[in-house]
Amino acid sequence: GKNCSLLQEMDVIQKQDENCYCYLQNRTIHLQYLWSTLQIKVSSREKFRFEPISDKNNCRNSETVFEFAACAVQILWKPETCTETFLSIKQYGEDVCFKIQPFKTEPYIVRVKREMLDGKLLFLFVAGIFLFHFANSLSRSAKFFYLSGIILGVLALLVFVLLTLKRFIPRHSTFWILMSGSWMVSLYFIYCFKENIQWLWSEHKSYLLGYFLAVGITSFAICYQHGPLTTELSITLFTWTLQLTAFVLIYFGVTIPQVAYAVIAVSLCSKGLCYPLGAACHIARKMKHHFKSKKLVFKYLTEEEYRDQGESETIRALEELRSFCRSPDFPSWIAISKLQAPHRFAAFVLGSPHVSPAETKAHDEQFGIGSSFLEEQLFETKAQSEQDEPAISVHEEDEENENEMHTQIPFPYATELL
Repeated sequence: GKNCSLLQEMDVIQKQDENCYCYLQNRTIHLQYLWSTLQIKVSSREKFRFEPISDKNNCRNSETVFEFAACAVQILWKPETCTETFLSIKQYGEDVCFKIQPFKTEPYIVRVKREMLDGKLLFLFVAGIFLFHFANSLSRSAKFFYLSGIILGVLALLVFVLLTLKRFIPRHSTFWILMSGSWMVSLYFIYCFKENIQWLWSEHKSYLLGYFLAVGITSFAICYQHGPLTTELSITLFTWTLQLTAFVLIYFGVTIPQVAYAVIAVSLCSKGLCYPLGAACHIARKMKHHFKSKKLVFKYLTEEEYRDQGESETIRALEELRSFCRSPDFPSWIAISKLQAPHRFAAFVLGSPHVSPAETKAHDEQFGIGSSFLEEQLFETKAQSEQDEPAISVHEEDEENENEMHTQIPFPYATELL
């Protein structure tokens, strides 16, 4: 790296000869660069060779499994010749060095610019959060199962074929050995595809679309033939696979690894708290249902129930009146001064009935069954109906006589009166 040119932000370098370039990372962590990347673009009229240079030639100093896999794939990857290439560098990643080797004396241009908000990183981070929290429901969805099969078939064709032919492999050890090799080869192809996506899309668009269409339709047909997952064991394994995939997306979706670790830890804690939170929500719903006011139901009373209720309510109201009159807040002297029979009121307050036996007997004789009041009401209604009929007939006869008189008046007599 001593003979390499150091790159800075907003640099535009134009050269013709072979040279190497390095970008040294800033070790100070700032959260504002959480989704920030440095974009390096190398372009020329003629083809050149772009070769990354890594300080970790043997991959022994890799800190994580992801770094080891990236380093192993980078060793297998061979530089390609092209006329234009892009390099995206994370803010807090490793120092990046690469070499440009032109085949002719045609100049090439190296441009460096910063993108404060990289949409790809933000999409990966949000997709990881969403996938982790909804892994359980997505694993039970038939549509998501078919979509996952199509994506797996397109990106990792060997793994998809091996999973399809699993029933024909008798020994589990052989299957897992083949699965490990298939994943390594698939990672290699994914890395190569990611590095050459622009070149493939510009030069071989028709072949790329044909591959996506053919493999996608075949993968969907195989998944549809097998059907969605039904057993709880397979659904659980699929859920765990989705959650591990979500952790990978979260890790690659931010530029600061410490933030990725913190988000993963918080996600695991929130997943562990789902059971007490679910229990609390269930108790809250039960309490809300218990204290919720019930809907009023109207019930029609029979005549007997109406009389019983009237008597009971009357007795209760009289007892409340007696208790109020006995209380010290009752103005007794003012009430006695306005009463005509204070002795009777005092007897009522002490517990005597509010109606005397003589008044009850007189009420029954006057308004009870067979009383004179009921007979008068009945006879009065009959007499009134009989009187209304002749009155109506007399009124009709008067109207007829008036009409006859109007018709009998001669016309000349009427003119003389005018």
